[in-house]
Amino acid sequence: MSDFPYPILYQSPRLIVIDKPAGLPVHPGPKTTHSVEALFPLLSRRKDGPWLVHRLDADTSGCLMIALRKQALVEAQALFASGQVRKTYWAVVGKAPVENEGVIDTPLRKVATKEGWHMARHANGQKAVTAWRVLSRSQGRALMELTLLTGRTHQARVHCAVLGCPIIGDGRYGGGTGALHLMSRSLHATLTTEQVSARAEPSDTFRRTCHDFSLTLP
Repeated sequence: MSDFPYPILYQSPRLIVIDKPAGLPVHPGPKTTHSVEALFPLLSRRKDGPWLVHRLDADTSGCLMIALRKQALVEAQALFASGQVRKTYWAVVGKAPVENEGVIDTPLRKVATKEGWHMARHANGQKAVTAWRVLSRSQGRALMELTLLTGRTHQARVHCAVLGCPIIGDGRYGGGTGALHLMSRSLHATLTTEQVSARAEPSDTFRRTCHDFSLTLP
């Protein structure tokens, strides 16, 4: 495991949490074979596993949980599905919200178009709830902490857009071009045999943007 190219934030015989870099997909695809799953042989030589417990968008960095044992996979996925995993994200937004904290309770569903697909608010969509607070604000921009109380696809990205504060670099939801400034900052889960706790550090790009905008990193 010493050959694994990215930081390991938590490690046990059953579970690992890595710090996934932005730009690395979790699955191989038609445009790239490099992915988190392609690196699984560096984490375990067992024939059964490893497995992704959950997923992050390719352009989102930070905490990603991987199971090394099937029993741990089943238990951890059940905790994610029932909302018992605390997931905290950091995002830099191009327009700071008026308030300093709040809760977004907006159902989301997948919408397909000729150009592809995206997630959108919809009364008949799946329940999606995000608690948020401003960590720092300057020059009309803000560093925000997002606590995802549900786990919908693109939830953090869409909910920031719904708030009127799209994430910098999120071209799909109104944040313009460039690097997506969204990271999975921390992850906490209580399993039968262990307490998983991991925290990722902001990338150099994330830190540089905060510095350029005079946003203070806690």
